[in-house]
Amino acid sequence: MEIFFATLRSELYYIERFWSIENLQIEIQEYIILLKHEWIDFSLNGLSSVDYRTEAASVEAASV
Repeated sequence: MEIFFATLRSELYYIERFWSIENLQIEIQEYIILLKHEWIDFSLNGLSSVDYRTEAASVEAASV
């Protein structure tokens, strides 16, 4: 969890200016969506976390 917040600060918070709390909240939500859906992780066989979970669920469903 600490790594997530450190990355969030270095890639979002320190780079941009936020004129309101609402603007910051929107940007954080978009960052999390990007993180889960777009960023690939080599420890997950080169898939995003959502793709990895979807693939794992389909394999599990097929084996039942």
